[in-house]
Amino acid sequence: MSQTILYARVSTTDQNLEHQKSQAVAAGFHLDEVIADHGVSGVNTKLAERPEGKRLYDKLRRGDVLVVRWVDRLGRNYQDVTDAIRDFMRRGVVIRTVINNMTFDGATTDPMQEAVRDALIAFMAATAQAQAEATKEAQKAGIEASKGDPRKYRGRKPSYNRETLERVQAMLAEEASISAIARVTGLSRQAVLRIKDDPVKVETAMAKWAA
Repeated sequence: MSQTILYARVSTTDQNLEHQKSQAVAAGFHLDEVIADHGVSGVNTKLAERPEGKRLYDKLRRGDVLVVRWVDRLGRNYQDVTDAIRDFMRRGVVIRTVINNMTFDGATTDPMQEAVRDALIAFMAATAQAQAEATKEAQKAGIEASKGDPRKYRGRKPSYNRETLERVQAMLAEEASISAIARVTGLSRQAVLRIKDDPVKVETAMAKWAA
């Protein structure tokens, strides 16, 4: 019998396992099990090398569904994330995201559909790594700013939170129009364009204002 497993990675004190679980349930997922790694870097530690990440490789079987809030929970290293997703797909596992309910599987044999799927996976994995790199740079800048006035360092506070940003990024990956994204998220077209045109700068600003 197939099973649906939520994998959560809680790497910092401002992240919450229950929040990731409740989001999945609210999105309509019926979870058979929740597997979570705590205090583990998504940049430096591969999924297969994490204590609970290893369990995914042991437990998941053909027909199972792996649920993640977003691909950055699998990791923030482009190569590791893309390798992991492709490995699971080869095993016959379906990967689904809570945000925008995206689905990745190895069922299609049509080369065009495969190309679109792989491009989406690559975009999402690259975005996850960009987020990590931007956060690291913001932290470095924060150390320097602590010597003076932090307000000068932070700049203008973003008009959106992390969840809204991830939704915009997901819709951009699906090639939704700027107007449609603005309408769905409640952001201005200018804000959406800034996210599209300079994602690293956006991530840096988000990291600076993270509470």
